[in-house]
Amino acid sequence: MSALLSLSSGQSLAEIAPVHPADTKDSTANHSTPPGAQRSGNAAGTIPAWTGGLTTPPPNYDPDRHEVDPFPTDTPLYQINAENLQDYATVLSPGQKALLKAYPETWHLNVYQTRRTAAFPEWVYEGIQRNARVIDPSTPSPEPLYRRARIGSPFPFPVNGEQVMWNHNLRWRGLRVQRALARAPVAPSGRYGLITGELDVAFPYGTREVTAFSRKHPNMMLGVVSKLTSPSLLANNAALVLEPIDHRDTQRKIWVYLPSVKRVLRRPFEGYDFPARNTDSLRTVDDFELFNGATDKFNWELKGKRELLIPYNSYRLHSADVTARDVIRAGHINPDLARYELHRVWVVEATLKPGESHVYSRRVFYLDEDSWQIALSESYDEAGDLWRVAEAHALSFYTVPVLLSTLNVFHDLKNGRYLAEGVDNELQPFRFLNAADAREFSPNGLLYRVR
Repeated sequence: MSALLSLSSGQSLAEIAPVHPADTKDSTANHSTPPGAQRSGNAAGTIPAWTGGLTTPPPNYDPDRHEVDPFPTDTPLYQINAENLQDYATVLSPGQKALLKAYPETWHLNVYQTRRTAAFPEWVYEGIQRNARVIDPSTPSPEPLYRRARIGSPFPFPVNGEQVMWNHNLRWRGLRVQRALARAPVAPSGRYGLITGELDVAFPYGTREVTAFSRKHPNMMLGVVSKLTSPSLLANNAALVLEPIDHRDTQRKIWVYLPSVKRVLRRPFEGYDFPARNTDSLRTVDDFELFNGATDKFNWELKGKRELLIPYNSYRLHSADVTARDVIRAGHINPDLARYELHRVWVVEATLKPGESHVYSRRVFYLDEDSWQIALSESYDEAGDLWRVAEAHALSFYTVPVLLSTLNVFHDLKNGRYLAEGVDNELQPFRFLNAADAREFSPNGLLYRVR
């Protein structure tokens, strides 16, 4: 299938390209949303216009529980399965077709009404629009990106694939998020062992004003502290990762706490295609959130925009009313808890540069136009065969507001296994904080957390 398929509404890629606000601070005067998406819907009416996203919690929202579904009465418009997938071929990715063919008896896509719920605070919009004014996307600059951009995606009107990927890497995800770590490597039979713990993630790049943290780490994309609580064999293992924006200036730094030695130790560099720890080698380090880290090993081609069915408004998968056993099935997650909607996505194809080494020879990414988050990805092995398919099941956290993935699923088509990251329904809900201290994201801070 070509990545430049015609849109079901008949529009061409040129017609849906965002309009660059050359001399305005406010994108309400043109055809784009503040982050750079097309404001209008499609001609068929199957994608609505963006009207500001979801910023108000429903009446039954409980801040001490997981976000509740603001659309509880929505029912599927139709279902796609292995028998009728050709009828919907133009709105499915190759990876989605492969999953439907791999599990013809049990996997299907329930397609719902499209609701463009993605939203950010007004000051984040201002930051993104500032980026559009001060960064000329058509002119390469030797100055590091983090010295030119602030707060959110640096290229709301990208001209190449690498800029689109930087919009994903630097999209606004809040200032600090604490959530449960819940990871399940699943065997073909459906057997799994749930790995649980705590995650604390800070985003100094996204702060409204320069803070002591962002001043100390101006080149930091994110700081992550993880601490495992189960199974008992892994309990109290902890790690600290400081992820830079520009890897040419600063390398990723990793420390681990090992209960057996009761010390914090600096780890050698781990990145790119290193198997991610405690994932049974079902994803790489740079598969984090479907892609994370340096872009230097690949050539990035911007294929354009298209309409695609992607996971969205995944409140049922996020709900505290279901359990891990409700979510996990043999071969794939429970399809009746997943929600798919028709959205416009940016399509980027990455091909490995000559002379570089990576377990993936080619990768294709599909990014939600409203949030710059990767919704789907496909990874190909050295022989050029489709190997892994990943999906990010996202929802709008309406009290922040921000759109984040609640569950990332990585399918290995070769061995029938998959990894589900974010099966935290029975654990603590997301907690959004407005500040982080650099001392908390340091080796000493890591040691303090485990004592």
